Formats: sequence, structure tokens, C-alpha cells
Amino acid sequence: MTRPTGAAPQGAAPRSPGAPLLGPLAALARACLLLVAVSAVVFAATSLLPGDAAELRATPGATPDQVRELREELGQEGPPWRLYADWAAGMLRGDPGTSLVNGRPVLDAVLQRLPATATLVGASLALAAPAMLLLGGWAGAARRGRGTATALLTGGAAVPVAVTASGLAALLSGVLGLVPAVSLLPPGEPPVRHPELLVLPVLSMALPTALFGGGLLAGAVADAASRPHVADARRRGRPLWAIAAVDVLPFLLAPFLRVLAVSAGGLIAAATVVETLFGYPGLGSLLVSSIASRDVPVIQAVAVSAAAVVLAGTALADAVAGGTDPRRRPW
Repeated sequence: MTRPTGAAPQGAAPRSPGAPLLGPLAALARACLLLVAVSAVVFAATSLLPGDAAELRATPGATPDQVRELREELGQEGPPWRLYADWAAGMLRGDPGTSLVNGRPVLDAVLQRLPATATLVGASLALAAPAMLLLGGWAGAARRGRGTATALLTGGAAVPVAVTASGLAALLSGVLGLVPAVSLLPPGEPPVRHPELLVLPVLSMALPTALFGGGLLAGAVADAASRPHVADARRRGRPLWAIAAVDVLPFLLAPFLRVLAVSAGGLIAAATVVETLFGYPGLGSLLVSSIASRDVPVIQAVAVSAAAVVLAGTALADAVAGGTDPRRRPW
């Protein structure tokens, strides 16, 4: 007896017609709820920072009343719930406020630094993505020493970014003299016009990201390679490249997209360290300087924007992965 075309396999649960739509909607709703939670955590964390902009800007010997008046002028005085509600409403309107240090709109400061960080993160992810596929394939396909290979990738990814950046700078700049030791961009110049300034920051971020992603993908590669259809392809003498491209790769797309989303978040966090080390004028260095000056609106805007990018990428990866995973297809 043949199964009608389009019918669910025997023993499989019937697919709801709305399932393909509910997946992306559920991912979007989850991302929005997480963003609200992250915004509350960011606001609470910045409120707990020792000192504030009013204390730093107050004249020496200022009385507590004078500091409080200055705090009121800066809009930083009041119940925490009201301050959070006002800030969240401004963020929803696209107005994250005004810098407490220079009176400049926060949005202008973020948009000025955003292209530099976007270029850095994008170049790092573009370099790390194929490398993590190759490393994950190597570690997952190894029949012997698979645990050792995965441990090597995990151990390499655990090396602090600052150590990796310092080692690369010592080798490529100090010993070989191939690239500048700092990445100070000329004012108003886009990063792509000075690719030599991107080498050290990009490599410092891409290398641990590739090792981290390769370690995560090793298990998915091993699972895909152990499937019966892959063993059958080996017995029939199919070339290894064909097995990897046709029989294994479709099962890696879903985990690969999720690893990319997680890696993008890690790169945004690593950019703070790398930009500070190399003097790169991006959002990471802006965040560090804003923390030092207790410029709370800038800290909150940068942190929440980074979280929004990560959550949006994760939601998109979940939605796309649901359509690319062969195990979820109706045929």
C-alpha cells in the first residue's frame, strides 16, 4: 500500500498548516520579551555603578544639595521605576536621550561609531564562518581522537581575547612589521579605505570565534556523519566531497545558523576589548569611555543595541533553521 503524496510518514505527528508561520512569530515574540528583560537588567546595572555623572561634573567642594540639583538638571533624579519608564519610552521612540558629558544626542554618537564596529564585526564573522565549518568538519569527522580534536578547539577558544590580540600584535607588527600596531582611523575616513588597520582587530576576533564555532559544530558533524544514508553513500563509493556537500551539509545548516548568531554576539562583546586595545574608534571604545565617565544614557544605548542585534540574529537563525532542517520538512 503506497502512502499518498504529501501525507505524513507513518507514526509521525500531523503537521499543522500554521506551523511554518507560528515558528517565526514565536521566535520574534521570544526575542522581544528577552529584549525587555535585558533592558531592565542593563538599566539596573548602570544604576548600581559607583558614582554618577553629577558627582564627576560637580565642582570640587560641592555640597550634597548642589550635586542633587545637578543630578536633577541631568534628569537622573527620581524613583527608579519612573526613570526606567521614561528611558524605555524614549528608546521605543528612537530617542535614547542626551549624553551627560557633552550634551550631544546619544543617537548621533552611536550612529557615528556604528559603521566602524559593523565593519569590524562583519569582516570577522565573514572570516570565521568558513573556518568554523572546516574546523567543525575536521573535528567531527575524525573517527579517532575526536575528543582530543574538540578539546583542542575548545581550549583555543578559551584563550582570552586580550591574550590573542597581544600575541598577534607582537608577531605581525612587532616581529614581522607587516601591519600597524594601532588602528587609529583618520577622522571621517571609513574603515574599508584602510584595510591594513583592520588586520589585527579582525584576526584577534575571528580566530577565537572560528575555534569556538568549530567546537560547537563538531558534534553536529559527527551526528550527521553517523546517519545511515551517509554510511550507504560511503559503501557505494561516492566521493568524500559529494558526501560532505549532499549528505552531510543539509543537516548542518540549522546548527550552523544558530552558531553564527551566537558568534555574532560574542564578536560584539569582543569588540569592546579589541577596540580598546588597538585604539579602534568603534562602539566598544565608546562604551568603555562612557563607563569611565558614568555617561549612563550612552552606556544603556550601546548595551541594549548590542543585545537587540544578538537577539534579532538568534530569532532569524531559529526561523530560517526551521525551514532548512531536513528533519522538519514534510517530505
